[in-house]
Amino acid sequence: MAAVQRLLRAAASGGAATAAARRRVASLAPEEVPAAAKGFPFAAEERMRRRPAAERNVQWVFLGCPGVGKGTYASRLSRLLGVPHIATGDLVRDELASTGALAAQLAEIVNQGKLVSDEIIINLLSKRLKKGEDQGESGFILDGFPRTVKQAEILDGVTEIDMVVNLKLREDVLVEKCLGRRICSQCGKNFNLACIDVKGENGLPAIYMAPLLPPNNCMSKMVTRADDTEEVVRNRLQIYNDMSQPVEDFYREQGKLLEFDLPGGIPESWPKLIHVLNLEDQEDLKLAAA
Repeated sequence: MAAVQRLLRAAASGGAATAAARRRVASLAPEEVPAAAKGFPFAAEERMRRRPAAERNVQWVFLGCPGVGKGTYASRLSRLLGVPHIATGDLVRDELASTGALAAQLAEIVNQGKLVSDEIIINLLSKRLKKGEDQGESGFILDGFPRTVKQAEILDGVTEIDMVVNLKLREDVLVEKCLGRRICSQCGKNFNLACIDVKGENGLPAIYMAPLLPPNNCMSKMVTRADDTEEVVRNRLQIYNDMSQPVEDFYREQGKLLEFDLPGGIPESWPKLIHVLNLEDQEDLKLAAA
């Protein structure tokens, strides 16, 4: 509860304070770091002993372009580590579906295509953190927050972010991936029809991503999101890149940014991400595969 109250006070004052304590998650020695992971300080004094997944109390942030899959990997790690996956996009959608006083205000903002203000996002996040505290939650993985340096400063003033995982994927692959997205109009599940098989050239690695095909009963009900056109996708990526660079620099200067280049789809990327996060014990791998 105290953390929630500090979050609200920090939001009102601009949140310039920086958390005094700097915890570090388990990491690898420099010679063990895969080429996919860059930028995170893997000094020996920063390393922690491996512990069972149930004992790990992490406070992580996931960054990444729209469509890169940060929600997918954040939710998998959430299940693996037993901490909540908190996506601000889900918080907004849940509030829109409610009958609360904020729902009407949010609906107007979303319908007009405007960005949800920091004040509202902080309000929703505060409610979620309070609920978690009341239920005895420990740790979290944030997805979709912070999006600005101001939000990062607010967050930094009230809690101790261990690590910021920045998922990266080359733009041509991201565009193809976004254009392949489909939604079942009946069950609402997401699928992807794109079979991405890009050859390595000009110093860039080859990337293969198998399609995520729907079952037969969903195949005839596939619909495309209205904003999944090449022009809109590329514009969305450009806006994100312009906004995210200062946030990445903010965490890079703190020594907390781990940049992870996705080498392919989930089968190729998940084991490497588990490796770089130092979660490679047999118990973890069983849970990860579940």
